[in-house]
Amino acid sequence: MTSIQAPIGSGFGASSTTEDVIKGIDLTGKNAIVTGGYAGLGLETVRTLSSAGARITVPTRDRARAEEALAGIRGVTVETMDLLDPASIDAFAQKFLATGQPLHFLINNAGIMANPLTRDARGFESQFATNHLGHFQLTVRLWPALKKAGGARVVCLTSRGHKIAAVDFDDPNFERTDYDRWAAYGRSKSANALFAVGLDKRGEPFRIRAFSVHPGGIVTGLAKFMSREEIRAVGAIDDEDRPVIDPANNRKTVEQGAATSIWCATSPRLEGRGGAYCEDCDISPALEPDATERLGVMPWATDPVAAEKLWDLSETLTGVRFQP
Repeated sequence: MTSIQAPIGSGFGASSTTEDVIKGIDLTGKNAIVTGGYAGLGLETVRTLSSAGARITVPTRDRARAEEALAGIRGVTVETMDLLDPASIDAFAQKFLATGQPLHFLINNAGIMANPLTRDARGFESQFATNHLGHFQLTVRLWPALKKAGGARVVCLTSRGHKIAAVDFDDPNFERTDYDRWAAYGRSKSANALFAVGLDKRGEPFRIRAFSVHPGGIVTGLAKFMSREEIRAVGAIDDEDRPVIDPANNRKTVEQGAATSIWCATSPRLEGRGGAYCEDCDISPALEPDATERLGVMPWATDPVAAEKLWDLSETLTGVRFQP
């Protein structure tokens, strides 16, 4: 367990919305990058940051779709990037760095969930590659812009799904074990949380703080590889395929789901803090390995030793070395 994993009494909760947590916060002159910022939670995150005055860049594989979804939102720029394509990540980062702009908020929001086994060009399992490795490379490449901000925050979207599985450091890409789509998802979400721990350690001297976020259960395009029966079985939709909204039991609207990302990125209450796993617009409690509570984070997702192992593995797999 880590001492930072304790709620701070934020004044917000499971039902709080993005409008609630952004109230009174002025982001004029601030720059943000939001991956997956053209749909679901990402789109709501972009809309909220824009409403507070920020300028946002949204990298995407599908430029036409993103431009259509983001039309009418002030201060948004769409650029091309694919988290499964290392060259496109480098090209996107280099283009942003060439502008000379500081980066105040990096929201690593994009992700995939429970898809059939696929691999990227390097042979890496796609959930681990998309959800973690691509964001690792992007964040490291953007480090000069984060430092230039003189105070920045990185938000890594994880999930309660981290409770399914810890990172398998011996076989992260299912090269020697049978593929399980949910185990792969759980591993990638544990990696997201551990990445925030490792990143915050490196960023603290530069006032770059990192957090991981469980947004809650929201019916979005993330569930496209689940059948309606599977979605219904976990209580996310009712018998008429309507989303179940029950924030106290982890079933949220998009506005409620994106609120924790916005809170972690902008809340003055988090000044001087970092590396924490957050949910319901607060820092989550730490759990024992055999815990069954709905709220909270498992120790393998916040373990600083595991975070360092993941950092070393990520540098090895991507070939991208962190230069502070």
